[in-house]
Amino acid sequence: MSDYQEYLSERDKIDYYLSQGYKITSVTENLSGAYLTFRNHKNQNDSAEMHVKTADARKYFSAMLLAQIRK
Repeated sequence: MSDYQEYLSERDKIDYYLSQGYKITSVTENLSGAYLTFRNHKNQNDSAEMHVKTADARKYFSAMLLAQIRK
């Protein structure tokens, strides 16, 4: 898969979680990417994790995280 295709896939997953009412609650970065933890604000026991590998997707979730904080 090309880097661009991988980025689109990761972006779509991030958008899916955010559209389903999840919020980014934790970010852990290391040399292999970033690990995001999403928690559903309607059901606090419902959470999901995602490994973001591409630099563009890391920039994208950073922008989404800032937008989430500003709300």
